[in-house]
Amino acid sequence: MINIKISGHHLDITPALRQYITNKLDQVIRHYDQVIDVNVLLSIDNHKEKGKRQNARITVHLKGKEIFIESFDENMYSAINMLIDKLHHQIIQHKTKLQEHQHPKIKHQELL
Repeated sequence: MINIKISGHHLDITPALRQYITNKLDQVIRHYDQVIDVNVLLSIDNHKEKGKRQNARITVHLKGKEIFIESFDENMYSAINMLIDKLHHQIIQHKTKLQEHQHPKIKHQELL
């Protein structure tokens, strides 16, 4: 079981929002079993010149690596979707990099 912490800054985390994030994370994390824990922070920035901006941040602790991603949008669900897309890309990239390092180097292979 992975420890997932979801918190809000200037925002109440509703059960529907919590469930949405958890479902999205489950879709990504099930592809990679080296996840230790996940911290999600959702916030609303009220800047007069920019208007309200929804901010979603995630920190994922993997075995041997930490991934931090941030996304902004006017809609919180859109910000979460962008965040999850970026996370999926980063995890696939990390997983591919690890798999490439598991192959023996050409200079150590026997010649036929």
